[in-house]
Amino acid sequence: MGEVLNEYFSSVITVEKVMEARDLKWSRSFPQLQDLNQLTVVDITHHTTTSENVTCELVGVIIRMEPDSYWCDEHDDASIPNLAVIVILCRRRCGLSSCITYYLTSMAVTDLLVMITTVILNRIVGIYFPGSFMFITPVCSLRIALNYAIIDCSVWVTVAFTFDRFMAICCQKLKIKYCTEKTAARVIGTVCTLSCLINTFRYFQFEPVYIINNVSWFCSIKLIFYTSPAWAAYDWIHQILTPCLPFILILLFNALTVRDILVASKARKRLTVNNNGENRSDPEMEKRRNSMVLLLCISGSFILLYLLLLINFLYVRIAKFNYFSGSNFDQSNFILDQSGYMLQLLSSSINPFIYAGTQRKFREELKNGVKYPLSLIAKLFK
Repeated sequence: MGEVLNEYFSSVITVEKVMEARDLKWSRSFPQLQDLNQLTVVDITHHTTTSENVTCELVGVIIRMEPDSYWCDEHDDASIPNLAVIVILCRRRCGLSSCITYYLTSMAVTDLLVMITTVILNRIVGIYFPGSFMFITPVCSLRIALNYAIIDCSVWVTVAFTFDRFMAICCQKLKIKYCTEKTAARVIGTVCTLSCLINTFRYFQFEPVYIINNVSWFCSIKLIFYTSPAWAAYDWIHQILTPCLPFILILLFNALTVRDILVASKARKRLTVNNNGENRSDPEMEKRRNSMVLLLCISGSFILLYLLLLINFLYVRIAKFNYFSGSNFDQSNFILDQSGYMLQLLSSSINPFIYAGTQRKFREELKNGVKYPLSLIAKLFK
């Protein structure tokens, strides 16, 4: 069995550590594994179904969860800034229009849901609660499909916000009809509904890794996902919708918005020059500049943080590799895959810092929120 383990893990870890992980961790989670004769296996290695390879593959599932622990802890507390953003924006004291407030609040909510589903329910549960009901194949498949759906919601709400700012600045005639609370609510609802519907197919792309006492455990991507033209088309369509098309739309709308602001700024600057050659302050242009800075920071961070994930997809489909599922830290596809996911999740926790850096009133509300509990504590001790 030692030779099988060494061959499977490619000398990433020693046989002793594998056996230690199996005995200490999985003997408690799956006591029925003490007798391998009770184990019915859906063989995903497509080589053999001997008991040695069964044990080896099961331990491999344990080890594959370990790499996430290097970076998922970075996002453990990312829900706190998003909660703070939701509370501050709901108070509507940041000097933002109701339409912008709707979009920013929805972005904060979807980012918070990304932290809950993708980081807490997926990554952290996978590391600290192995063998729980969350790893039953139907629940596992549903969890993964939900992760994709919420991430897509977060992406397309960002696109909707970019388009809203484009309409508000560049299309003055349509601004009155489009840039309203009702329209914003309808757009957000439509985007989130479509994202959920498109990702329902994700539920069917997985198969169980093991069947223990007639219970299916874990999720493995079916090989047909890589060979079937229908699944290949679905994967291409999904990647085009998220993040390829958002990349193009965000860049296009931002370019048109910045061009319109620069042209209008030059025109208004000529009109506001005094006879003495002094420039008067222009509140309208200041408002537009602040809006442009906020827009560019949000969309720019999205593009930068999703770029590596897009490169990983192109690498898999063009080079005809599988999405990485091993545990060799030295392999380039492992580094590319995990780095892409890390930056993707980082994009869901960075917006609160953008708001704090670009919006003066938001910073004031944040300071007031920090001071309030401190003042209550001070009153209690008086």
